[in-house]
Amino acid sequence: MKKINEITPIPKAHQIIWWVCRGLLLIFSIYGILNNSVTMFLMGLVSIAFSHLWDMFQMFGGKSFITRVNYFSQTLLNIFIVYGCIGYILNTRTNIAFLDIISHFGSGFIAAWFGYDFAVVFQGKKRHLSPALASFFAFTFSMFIAVGWELYEFTMDRVYGYRLQTSDLISEIGLTDTMTDFICCVIGSLLGMLAVAFYRNGIIGGKNRKKLRSEVVARSKQDRKEELEFLGIEDNK
Repeated sequence: MKKINEITPIPKAHQIIWWVCRGLLLIFSIYGILNNSVTMFLMGLVSIAFSHLWDMFQMFGGKSFITRVNYFSQTLLNIFIVYGCIGYILNTRTNIAFLDIISHFGSGFIAAWFGYDFAVVFQGKKRHLSPALASFFAFTFSMFIAVGWELYEFTMDRVYGYRLQTSDLISEIGLTDTMTDFICCVIGSLLGMLAVAFYRNGIIGGKNRKKLRSEVVARSKQDRKEELEFLGIEDNK
């Protein structure tokens, strides 16, 4: 079974999802041209570029640790990007309130999943990172992105007069919108953190779950043994 620190080939199912998402994003971009929307056109092009992030990382040829981040994060990102573009169209033509809730929940989940894998890979092949510490990093990484996004929205509202936060100087609607976004992201981040931690450590998963779990337990015992030896403590267990 491939470990997270190794570059793994992309399964056919994931490749199909990637190209379907890119095709939909291309249609979205063309739709923008036909409707004289420069915003939609540029959004589509940028989205297509982001759908190739995993491929771009592989161009480093293994010289960068980030090339070893698992492809599943890219699959989640591609699906989320398509949802974001579709949500943009719906937001301009409808008044569906829950679209923004799903967006922030999804972004928290995906960022936490990527953050966990990123932390483990960044630690390196020779030094194992505890699941608890990787989970903590995943959650804080996701929340960091959420804070950055809200700062972006606030800046655009104040500098260019947008209403990304639905700000209103005589009410708390802007604060309510921002805090609702944060709450949705927190929930998504917590669920994403738990899902990836359980999956990567063999608590939940597919047919190789038991094998992966035994490898994780054996590695934990070895890490404990090395730690005790370093401290000069005899392990009586």
